[in-house]
Formats: sequence, structure tokens, C-alpha cells
Amino acid sequence: MSLCVDVYVVGEDDQMRVLDVPASASDLAGFESWRTTVWGSDAVRALGARFLPALATGELVAVAPDEVDEFLGECALIRRNLEHVTPTADATQSHATHVQQISQRLKNIEDAAERAKAVAGGVLIW
Repeated sequence: MSLCVDVYVVGEDDQMRVLDVPASASDLAGFESWRTTVWGSDAVRALGARFLPALATGELVAVAPDEVDEFLGECALIRRNLEHVTPTADATQSHATHVQQISQRLKNIEDAAERAKAVAGGVLIW
């Protein structure tokens, strides 16, 4: 299984509606195991992150529309520290390859957050 990132809006009826992922975007946010080994890791928590570490203890992270800027700040903090937060690679791949994979999934998350901002929506990671 994989983690997915989506954008949602809240309608006038207070119902959450998940938007389609544009053809030019990806909704991949990492492997299921990344809930604890990457996004919920001690290294990410030590940075002071609060949104992504919640994946380690729950099935879903919902970033409210009024929290998207703060969430983007957290993503930027993680991006600045990618070398540090990337777990040690195993025998099948190098550390540099693992950093690149995490960077790409983080880019997908950042892109979703930017799309959410553009429509006054929120972000779901599940």
C-alpha cells in the first residue's frame, strides 16, 4: 500500500469533497511504512514537525484550509533537512537514492498544498 495526498474543499453544506488529482500531478506520498520510518520518525519529530508525524499514530492527516501555510512551512523545514531525516538506506539502494525518493514524495505533498491554497482548501494524507 501507498500513502496518498489529496486536496479537499468544504462545500456550503459543510461536507468535505476530495478534488481529482490533475493529470500533471501525482498523489503518491510514500510507502505505507513511511508513516513511521520517514514522516513520523524521531528525526522529523525532532525538527518540531506536527502534521506529518501524526501519520505514525493515525490513518489520516487532515490539514485544515487555515493551516495550509503552516503545513507548507513544515514541508520546507523537512526539505531543508532531507539528508538528516532520511533513514539509513538498506543494501538494495544508496542513501542518495533514498533521499531522492523522499524528496519526490515531499514534492507531491508540497504541490498538493499549493493547489489547496489556490482553492482555499485543505490537504489529506492517507
